[in-house]
Amino acid sequence: PGGVSVAAVLPAGGSGERLGGATPKQFCAVQGRPLVSYAVRAMERISWISDIIVVVSPENIETMKTIIEKYGHKRVTVVEGGITRHRSIFNGLKVFAKNEFSSHLLQKPEVVIIHDAVRPFVEEDIVSKVVMAAKEHGAAGAIRPLVSTVIASAADGCLDHSLERARYRASEMPQAFLFDIIYEAYQQCTDYDLDYGTECLHLALKYCKTNAKLVEGTADLWKVTYKRDLHAAESIIKDNLSQQVCVVTNVKETLAQVGFLLPESLKSQIKVEALSISLGKNDSHLQNIISGQCYNFVCVNDKRCAIQEMQELVDVLEESTIPLLYPVVLISVHLDISENNSFSIGMEDLTTIKKFARETKKKNILVYGLLIQYK
Repeated sequence: PGGVSVAAVLPAGGSGERLGGATPKQFCAVQGRPLVSYAVRAMERISWISDIIVVVSPENIETMKTIIEKYGHKRVTVVEGGITRHRSIFNGLKVFAKNEFSSHLLQKPEVVIIHDAVRPFVEEDIVSKVVMAAKEHGAAGAIRPLVSTVIASAADGCLDHSLERARYRASEMPQAFLFDIIYEAYQQCTDYDLDYGTECLHLALKYCKTNAKLVEGTADLWKVTYKRDLHAAESIIKDNLSQQVCVVTNVKETLAQVGFLLPESLKSQIKVEALSISLGKNDSHLQNIISGQCYNFVCVNDKRCAIQEMQELVDVLEESTIPLLYPVVLISVHLDISENNSFSIGMEDLTTIKKFARETKKKNILVYGLLIQYK
């Protein structure tokens, strides 16, 4: 935003003991994909974030590198974490200021975002607000209203006092800082702060006299802490998976007729958009459907091997950045309407289709083929 250079540091070194179980929560699978991958995706789909630093404990470095490769994450650097959260974040910041953590220094950003790897649902809008507030005030963080009343207990275990809930807020992530301010704060930190502190905004205030601007966050900034939160994350992702399908047919008459039968039979189960077009990048109707969160496409064609049409749709989808966050399903239906009964597709065609599907799967677009003989 506004020509500011921005990078993000994602601490992902926690042991996840509150979750229970051997796997730290950031590596637990949600819908078959590790939680940390969702958080990285959320940052990655924001085009103006230049570098994403993921800080993990030494024993999980290889795991993280495998995740980056498997899910095709870009602009990500993996850094070894320290024994506490603050030490890990400090290590992440050093990548821009000291050569000891990576073979080459990354370009120092003007503003750095700090965001937990276990908060998978952050949207660009709140990240942008926090970054702009940090640019103006030096530090900024997302906050939410307190749900529970906070109470203090006395030494004997009885109630000492409670806080007036309306006056207090829960500190959430993302937070953002002018890089020089937060790096300076970490350099001045005492060992006690590095070992027992949790709040980055507090360090900016304590060591750099920088008063953070607080930005009201949205309800989806919550953090996966307990086992039940993993199930909640799963249900949110399922809810977000598109509940509609777009049927794209070529404009030829017979195809259009057959293409029309499909939406009719699907209507009772799912929301259907039917398009009768020859695909092109500039098709405004297609753009509207994609921006309306439709991630399932059925393309009906009469070509033996309609790779080119599918490639055009893949290009449009890639530009939309939807596949960065949600899997897109693309079903190519090949209709054989010829009179003769030879019902075959050559090995060469099959190999081409399989290769195409393998390539697009790396982009989070799942391609399926269906061959139908129609009389």
